Amino acid sequence: MFQPIFFVYAGLVVLIATFAFAMWKGEAPERIGGSLNLAAGLFVVAADRFLSPDLVPIAQLVVDAALAMGFLFLAVRFASLWLGVALLLQAVQFSLHAYYLVTEAQHDWRFYGRINNIDTTGINLMIITGTVLAMRRRIQARRQELARAQAQAAAADA
Repeated sequence: MFQPIFFVYAGLVVLIATFAFAMWKGEAPERIGGSLNLAAGLFVVAADRFLSPDLVPIAQLVVDAALAMGFLFLAVRFASLWLGVALLLQAVQFSLHAYYLVTEAQHDWRFYGRINNIDTTGINLMIITGTVLAMRRRIQARRQELARAQAQAAAADA
């Protein structure tokens, strides 16, 4: 891998933290999206480690396409804006890897590394955003339920 190993480990920590937050506080779309994102990250790292250098770009494209299809399925199923944005960011990721595969360009820090890292950060932020929105919806629903119960109790006392 062209990046220093520190960035790979830092990226894995962020992927795991995003996954853990989505599993802890998210609902079904956030949990599935976080799981897909973590699996894709682990597959890319494994492919880079265990496949020959000639096959790594193809493996990246396959993983990118699978993650994009997963986000597409979730976006259609749950009709969530954060999933649509994550899907578009994943399309950028796929396009970036396809461009470098087709042109046979070397991965460089100036363009490839920055776009790759910014895009991956954006996808993680979308999963975190979706999780925070799901938390807020649950809190708001509980408050409304509590207010309804208090109103019914007050009506019963009167």
